[in-house]
Amino acid sequence: MAKKRRIFAWSPLRSLMKSAGAEIVSRDAVELLLNYLEDRSKKLTASALVFAKHSKRKKISKGDIELAIENY
Repeated sequence: MAKKRRIFAWSPLRSLMKSAGAEIVSRDAVELLLNYLEDRSKKLTASALVFAKHSKRKKISKGDIELAIENY
């Protein structure tokens, strides 16, 4: 079975978890968080694209992302 290509890197996320106080983190926990972040990022981007298109723009702006987060 081929490995899934990751959008977010595993090591920096693990470092982030450690900096939040989690000294020992299982591989499964990191994988689950990676999957969650990737899924949520895709959904937020799709929502932001709706706001950009509504404003007759192709480029997603910071404001579009902010609106998408507010309406998530």
